Amino acid sequence: MSAGETQGRVRQLREKAQELSKAAERSTDPDERRRLQEKARRLQEQSEKEGKIDDRGMDPM
Repeated sequence: MSAGETQGRVRQLREKAQELSKAAERSTDPDERRRLQEKARRLQEQSEKEGKIDDRGMDPM
């Protein structure tokens, strides 16, 4: 996977995580809210992991 493809995937994961977080905020069902928050958290963690892999040692600062 090229760097551009990885960046695109990371961006998609982050956007999906944000959408799920917003859906969780709107949910009135506590179980559904928890499920959406957990899924958003997992996607965010995955995007962070994939972003770090793509960096390949580059200093983010």
